[in-house]
Amino acid sequence: MTLEAVEPKTDIYKVLVVDDQADIREALRLLLKRAGYSIQMAASPIEALAAAARSDHDLILMDMNFASDTTSGREGLELLELLHTQQREVPIIAMTGWSTIELAVEAMQRGACDFVPKPWDSHHMLAVLEKHLKANRSDRKSDAREAELAIARNVQRKLLPQPYLSACGLECECVSMPAGEISGDLYDFFEIDGQAVAFLLGDVSGKGIGAALLMANLQATIRSQQDLARSPAKLLDRVNQLFFQFTRPEHYATLFLGVYEARTRTVRYVNCGHPAPVLLRANGECELLESTSMVLGAFNGCVFGEATISLSPGDRLILFSDGLSEAKLDKMDDGWLIDSIQRFARRYKSDLAAVLAASAGSPHEQADDITVMDVRVQSA
Repeated sequence: MTLEAVEPKTDIYKVLVVDDQADIREALRLLLKRAGYSIQMAASPIEALAAAARSDHDLILMDMNFASDTTSGREGLELLELLHTQQREVPIIAMTGWSTIELAVEAMQRGACDFVPKPWDSHHMLAVLEKHLKANRSDRKSDAREAELAIARNVQRKLLPQPYLSACGLECECVSMPAGEISGDLYDFFEIDGQAVAFLLGDVSGKGIGAALLMANLQATIRSQQDLARSPAKLLDRVNQLFFQFTRPEHYATLFLGVYEARTRTVRYVNCGHPAPVLLRANGECELLESTSMVLGAFNGCVFGEATISLSPGDRLILFSDGLSEAKLDKMDDGWLIDSIQRFARRYKSDLAAVLAASAGSPHEQADDITVMDVRVQSA
């Protein structure tokens, strides 16, 4: 995945281009760069979902046909639907060399705002982009509620860390897909004294703006107690006191907090009623890190139990919110998620979080926020 940025205009539009053909991506990169756009490239549906999860875009320009399905557009339609869910306010323009009225109509039904056939006319392509970028900006300004939600979502994104961290021999990668405009899921990771890495994933009660505000409150509370991070149980004991003191009784959060010590390759963790993360060993074996404590904020004076695991190079720890773990319980057996983790992990050394989030099903079926974190121990 590459990023081509144009200096230094502050109002520059950022466009995500998705196409699996290198020559097409290069042609579009040159066209859009000359027109003054900032461009981010994705060569596959997985790269596109990861790019959309990691940053905001003003417009998405995407192919409808990929290597595994070059004629029907099914893969492109599924990707379009997922991208539309992740970035609802962002216009998506579809393009294909196999353009048909039926595919164009279905693409519009799935969330595309326009359709450009290949080969494209450069003047027409730029005119289509400009039209929808200006219209979208005008629409956001004219709809006060949508404008407020867009601001809230932007603030929330800035509060959360960049969804990738590499430190102390550990790689952390995260993807979050809100069920609505903003999310009630929380993730974070940060270095401790250059010798350890803390990582966490949580889910606050409720939905919408209220849940987002509660999430921001919890994140700020945890960040303010970083000096206790080497002892997860002590940190969460303090966080629970503050969270309980400043929130209503019905407000609580599930949370998994782990601290990886680089010297010993161990993780000390506390699981506060959160779905059990899956520890995938390098040899393919799985372990579940079950709850060690009560949920955060529900009771004052809770005792937070701490556990320790040893990791080896090649091991992966997969954390997720219940939006993922409960996504298919009405259609499949309870083991579908572990099976998916094992199967996808063999294929994807990176972007596993994006793959798992996308595997949760159709966006129309997404009832809850979905957040997935992939924590990998680097090979020696």
